[in-house]
Formats: sequence, structure tokens, C-alpha cells
Amino acid sequence: MASIVGKRQGGKTYYYLVESARVEGKPRIVSQQYLGSAEEVTAKLAGAQAGAPVRSAHKKFGDVAAVWSVLERLGVAEAIDGVAPRRSDAAVSVGTYIALATLNRIVAPCSKAAFASWWDSTAAPRWCPLPAGSLDHRKFWSAMDRLDRDDLARIEGALSARMVTEFGLDLTALVLDMTNFATYIDSGNEAAPIAQRGKAKQKRVDLRLVGLALVITSDGGIPLLSHPYPGDRPDVTQFPGVIDDLVDRYRSVAAGIEGATIVYDAGQNSAANHAHIEAARIGFVGSLPPSDHPALLTVPADAYHRVDDPRLPGMRAYDTEVDALGVRRRAIVTHSASLHAAQSRGFDQTLDKARDRLGALQVRLARGRTRRDRAAVEREIEQICAPRWVAEVLTVTLTGTTAAELRLRYRTDRHARRQLEDRIFGKRILFTNRTDWPVARVIAAYRSQSDIESGFRQLKDPQVISFSPMHHWTDQKIRVHVFYSVLALTIAHLMRRAAADAGLHLSVRELLAELAGIEETVLLYHDGTKGRPRAQRMLTDHSDTAEQLARLFGIDRYAPTR
Repeated sequence: MASIVGKRQGGKTYYYLVESARVEGKPRIVSQQYLGSAEEVTAKLAGAQAGAPVRSAHKKFGDVAAVWSVLERLGVAEAIDGVAPRRSDAAVSVGTYIALATLNRIVAPCSKAAFASWWDSTAAPRWCPLPAGSLDHRKFWSAMDRLDRDDLARIEGALSARMVTEFGLDLTALVLDMTNFATYIDSGNEAAPIAQRGKAKQKRVDLRLVGLALVITSDGGIPLLSHPYPGDRPDVTQFPGVIDDLVDRYRSVAAGIEGATIVYDAGQNSAANHAHIEAARIGFVGSLPPSDHPALLTVPADAYHRVDDPRLPGMRAYDTEVDALGVRRRAIVTHSASLHAAQSRGFDQTLDKARDRLGALQVRLARGRTRRDRAAVEREIEQICAPRWVAEVLTVTLTGTTAAELRLRYRTDRHARRQLEDRIFGKRILFTNRTDWPVARVIAAYRSQSDIESGFRQLKDPQVISFSPMHHWTDQKIRVHVFYSVLALTIAHLMRRAAADAGLHLSVRELLAELAGIEETVLLYHDGTKGRPRAQRMLTDHSDTAEQLARLFGIDRYAPTR
């Protein structure tokens, strides 16, 4: 039975529409809806607009809530707080600060100084209220100071174990690769020895670099282990340390290291590194430079067999053994039709550029006005023909001794071009100790390196899950920054993997964009009297895909209630 009742509050009567029913034989109010004061009710009945909202606000909700749900599911804050307890004078725990930094890295990377403004633009303060002033950037820095290198390793290990059990990750094949990130740390700063000038993979040779080795699962590309190192050290020198860390980590999250297989590219090859792999009793899938094994490249085409796997269309392989890196192990020479075509097109483009440059040089020399001597011209020719395989196909002849006499002739050796294509294009030499694996499984494992390359590209994306901006200038804080940047990548790929398992095959950017389409609208009402405006919150309309993702990550528990 419905009725209208009035309640006295602060000397004023407010009216509610209530519905009563008997509960266990006794009358009880089972629902009530606020109607307002007598003036508000009168205005509404008169059709007046006094009850219309005076203003509105929009808060980011869907992507923030979904990421927060995964952070809570993994117990990120609790794992960190178990290693670095809160200081007695801290308003927020260390784990909460790192969880907040991770959330921001995924959704909208910004500096710690800009964090408070971003936080206010989201709906998160509703379910994660924080004390006033606790988001000052100096508070973040104080929390980061509580974590040293050993703390970060313990936390990462605990979270890895949690991911394996909570998300059922398959650890039978793991992928290792390394990259580096450019920083803007001043050259004279001696507090950050981890940032050094080296071979920049972002081509910023003028900036100091921080190196990063990652080990990810081939099951979803989920990072399990990170290893930051000074940017001036070659990747190959970091390999043994990463393998040792991996062996220790694997023992803590799985039954035994013998079941693991590590996948890596030829850039990590050395006799010492391979001896380290053999001593660790770990499975491996790597590759060998084709130029080091010319005999394998001359195997006739009829010795290859078709790889019967829908994931590997047009793939053919030759299964054999080879002596390399101090041991004799299984080798699989693969030929991919798509790789062959891509290499052929790319080489033809390179060849065209070289011919264009030689043609321009030929014209200049024919004029007889060059001031360069023969040695200088020979160096230019050598530089033009330096790209891989060009010198095998182009025959260049320089005649004359003085500058005025120098003349150039060149031609393309079509026979050499065909031989090069037959010998090299489309081929790879895979190297493994997994003799029991089918050929298709070895090839698929090696191809999973694309997942880690995708992860590195994601970390270098300035908009989503970005390593930059990094506004830290000490070794210790840089290591913490690396930790939560990698954790952000981990959370994002766990979300992408969960969505794929549910039939939603989206990239990380697409997934976050869909979730970001779920916003929270705040309607503010004011009746003209003193006091704060009343707020009514509701979610915006969104796509069916966004609704599926919302259910998948259970963000309804963060949604506003009436």
C-alpha cells in the first residue's frame, strides 16, 4: 500500500512516497522515494521548472572502475602493504599510492603533480575516498621512497603467483625480450646511474636511456618478470641475470623449472648465454642467423614439408639438427610465403633507392666538375651499397684517377638477384631443445615474440599505458616507476585476455575506449534555500560491447545507486 508521509528534519518537513507491506506478520516500510519539501511538491504539481537541475557534471567511470576491479582482484595494494607498511604519519598506504599510480598509467598517464586534478575528474572518489591533501605529489614520492629493489622483486613475485592462480595462466612457454626508453634526465644528474646514453631504440641518441627486460607468457602476453638495467649495457649482457631471476620466480609459481620453455631472438645469442640456458635445465626456442649456416639454406625445396596448422598458412619446414653455440640441437628451417613476399618487396625498394643514388652520382661524375678524390667517391659508393644484400646484386665499376676523370658504371645482376631470393627470402632457422614438440608448436612459440614487441610498443604509446611521462630523477624512483608501468601493462593485458576468453577480441586501446564510453552524469538540484545542492547520479547510455565488458569486470558494484 502506497502513501505519502512527512518527516521533520532541521525544523522543516520533507515528504516521501512510501510503500508498506507486512513482513513476518508486521507492517513495515519496504520502499520509499523522496518527493521534496512542500514547496518542491507544489512546484512539481504546478508544472513549474523549479525542480530542474541547475547544472550537471560528467565523470569518467567505466574504464576507471574496470581497471580498479582488476587491481582489487589481484590484491595489489595488499601485496605492497605486506612488504612496505604504512608510515604512522601517512594518510594513505604505500600500496594504495602505487595502485593509484598504476590506474593512472593505464587510463590517462600524467605527472604526479597533475594527478589530483585527474582524480577529481573521475567517479573513483565515490568508492575510494581519500583524505584531503593526500594526493599531493610529494606524498606519492614519500610512498615511493618506501620501496627498494628487493621490495619490488618480492612484490612482483607475489603478484605473479596471484595472477597464475587467479587467471589460470599457462606458463609452459615464456617470451623474453629487451628494449630501452628515452628519458629527459639532465646529463649532470649523478643520482640516476640507471639512466645512461646508449643505443637508443627510439632513435634519441641525445637522451639518457633506461633499459628494460621483460618476460611474458605466450598465453595472452602477460608480463611476469621485469628487469630494469642501465641503458648503456648491451642486451646480451643482461640475459644471464634475467634467466636466473626467471628460474627463481618460476619455482615460486610452478612445480618445476623443467616444464618451462623460454623463447628469445638471435640478439641474445652467445656461447656463454647458451651455456647458462643449458645449465638451468630450461627449455628454449631461439633462432640462428642464416648467414652463419649457409649449408642449411641450400637444402632443396622438395626436402621441406607443409606445416599443417591453420595458424601458419603457407608455412613449410625442414626438420634437422645443427651444431651451434657449442652444442648440437634440433634445428627447424622454415619458409614462409608471406615473409618471402614481404622481404622481396622490401629489398626491391632498397635496391631502387641505391640505384637512384648511384645514378645521381654517375651524372655528377660525368660532368667532370667534382672536387672529391677517388677515395672519397669510393667511400660514398660503399655507403650506398651498405644495406643488406645490395652489394651482392649491384655491380659497380669506378674508373679514372683524378677528380675530372672519374666515371661510374653500375648494373643489376639479375642472376644474383634470383639466387639471393631462392637462398634467403622467407627463411628462418629455429633452434630448440624441445625434440618432443611438433614443428607447428615450435614455430608458434617463436612467433609469440610478437606479443612482447606489441607490449613494448604499448609502453611507448604516449596516450595509453605509457612509460612516459616519467618525472623522476633518482635511481630508486625510476625503478618504482618502471615497476608500476609494467604492472599497468600487466593489468591491461589481463583485461584484454579476459575479454578475448569471453568472445570479445579487442586491442587494449579498443577495450579501454569502449569502457570509457560509460560515463557518470551528476545532476545538481537546488531549491533556492541554503545548503549544498542535491546530486542525482546516473550512467550514460553506452554500446552493447561496453555493457558486456561492464558485466565481465563487475563494475556495477561501483555504479551510483538511487
